[in-house]
Amino acid sequence: MAEGGWLQRLGHGVYILPGDQLNREASLAQLATLLPGLHVAGKTALAWRGIRHNLAIREQLILWGNKPGTLPTWFTAVFPARYQVTQLFDEGLNPNTGIAALPGGRPDVPVSTPERALLELMSDVGKGQELEEARNLLESVRSLRMTVLDELLSHLKRIKVARLMHSLAEELELPWADLARQHSERLGGGRRWVSTTKSGERLNLKRPP
Repeated sequence: MAEGGWLQRLGHGVYILPGDQLNREASLAQLATLLPGLHVAGKTALAWRGIRHNLAIREQLILWGNKPGTLPTWFTAVFPARYQVTQLFDEGLNPNTGIAALPGGRPDVPVSTPERALLELMSDVGKGQELEEARNLLESVRSLRMTVLDELLSHLKRIKVARLMHSLAEELELPWADLARQHSERLGGGRRWVSTTKSGERLNLKRPP
């Protein structure tokens, strides 16, 4: 059918009718079958769940997965996207914890819930994600499921993420600040975690006293 012009071949096993446009959700569902653990993550997941601070002229999709891979050009040419593999949690966490389809959305498009998306967002601070925007987004999320957040934090293994969650939660007087402090103390580490972001911003995160 492709040779006869009835279908246009985009990539291996991927075709579209001539003149049709790619559907974002259908494309993501296809990618989820190719890249293990692929899901909409971080700032994009928050935005899709109605939590956003700045409106981008052209949104870049933040996608995470479990194994290294490359997004196909047929997808990125239409939907600007970044795919990454960052191991935030230990192996004891069910990989599907904090990941679910959007209410009323396609059931085969996995999207981080706010609890997990916030941890992914904090992980990206200093790697293309500005701290101020992360702070504003964190402040916008006032209602979190404590049991889910506690489970995710219990398996978190990134000191930077734990200290950012604790530092900002206390600064913003969020109701789960004590929970964030508990897990920041659990991870321990040195007295300070210091890093300079790509934009030159200095992160100086103290260990809880």
